[in-house]
Amino acid sequence: MLDVRVIETSSLGDRSYLAHDGELAVVVDPQRDIDRIAALAGRLGVRVAWVLETHVHNDYVSGGLHLARLTGARYGVSAADDVPFERVAVREGDVIEVSGRMRIRPVATPGHTFHHLSYVLDGPDGPAGVFTGGSLLLGTTGRTDLLGQDHAHELARHQHSSARRLADLLPDGAAVWPTHGFGSFCSAGQAEGEASSIGRERRHNPALTLAEGEFVEQTLAGLDVYPAYYAHMGPRNAAGPDPIDLTPARTAGPDELRRRIDDGEWVVDLRSRKAFVHSHLAGTVSLGLDGPMATWLGWLIDWGAPITLLGETPEDVAQAQRELARIGIDRPAAAASGGPEEWAGGRSGLLASLPAATFADLAAALRHGHAGAYPPPAVVLDVRLPHEWRDGHVRGAVHIPLPELPHRIGEIPAGPVWVHCASGYRATAAASLLARAGRTVVLIDDVFTGAADAGVPMAA
Repeated sequence: MLDVRVIETSSLGDRSYLAHDGELAVVVDPQRDIDRIAALAGRLGVRVAWVLETHVHNDYVSGGLHLARLTGARYGVSAADDVPFERVAVREGDVIEVSGRMRIRPVATPGHTFHHLSYVLDGPDGPAGVFTGGSLLLGTTGRTDLLGQDHAHELARHQHSSARRLADLLPDGAAVWPTHGFGSFCSAGQAEGEASSIGRERRHNPALTLAEGEFVEQTLAGLDVYPAYYAHMGPRNAAGPDPIDLTPARTAGPDELRRRIDDGEWVVDLRSRKAFVHSHLAGTVSLGLDGPMATWLGWLIDWGAPITLLGETPEDVAQAQRELARIGIDRPAAAASGGPEEWAGGRSGLLASLPAATFADLAAALRHGHAGAYPPPAVVLDVRLPHEWRDGHVRGAVHIPLPELPHRIGEIPAGPVWVHCASGYRATAAASLLARAGRTVVLIDDVFTGAADAGVPMAA
């Protein structure tokens, strides 16, 4: 009996997989922090015999090469990908005999990339499922524009064809095990559910229910911006990534933290936004570990800029360091744990707080021209992404997506800024950036879907 284990990387919206027969294992699309996979294999008492990549990844640094070297496994990469490191060149038509009970059949499924492969897992009773990478996802497919807009239309046509090939090749009961689609910007849409099968996708997935032209049009129309750091992932994976380094960052004291802030460096507060609002070291940026910290930080910074991490505990700092290493931000410049008072060295003048309001407060301020304890809004700033803005926004609001804000703060009209996103996480990051730039800011820490009911005037 074959067993497939999921290794979640929820902060990036991805999954890796370990399939085994009780003795030997195959790992598909491992993240860079391979200690998780080594520990899982150890608990299961299996030896990793093969490591397989569905494609050269654009959203994270792969751990595949290092895992293969560490375990002595064979490393399978598409034969069409030109890479400088030692690998097994895998192509459709090959049969990987892992053991007498488990074999892998690669299937060419271009669409997410030109050389994308999916891997059918066969057991004693036939196909158990397919590892689909960025091809057929749960209720959607992988996006087709990561290699450039010039290729997006052609790859969308390939994506439609590839999904249908898999559906024709496999029985309805075969499981679908995608890498992307659980919040990753690599997917064309959000995944539907936590598990699926070929039969379920046949009934619900647009790639299998729409004609090619309609699918291509719908897919391309739904694509929005994606993180800027993706530009660095593909080349790094194609070159062969270095092993991860998770040794602790150097500890910074209050004077060094102040100097880094005064020099305009990124000093990131990893605590929850509630804690940040209450008190923080002035000039720091809020990106809590309770949200997709690495995605937004990697998107916001100038690549290679020094980053200092502030967490309540050393374990929080270590978690953030791990998440950042997954996207190629290898070594923080410095770190500190504790709380704002310690980071300020007991100097209360270096501490700050943020006023936090609701959409009901905004509605009252817009209606009456004053806001009680809050400064009345001269500007309502929406930092959501373009597709969110198009779906509806506050009438008269200024729209600057969060990733563009560091370089566009000067465009925001003078006066107090009330800033919001969809639920508060991005708005807190934006508010901290605005405060760092010397602006008067009110954070709307509220859910946008309730704005209209709270009386906020809306526009389409």
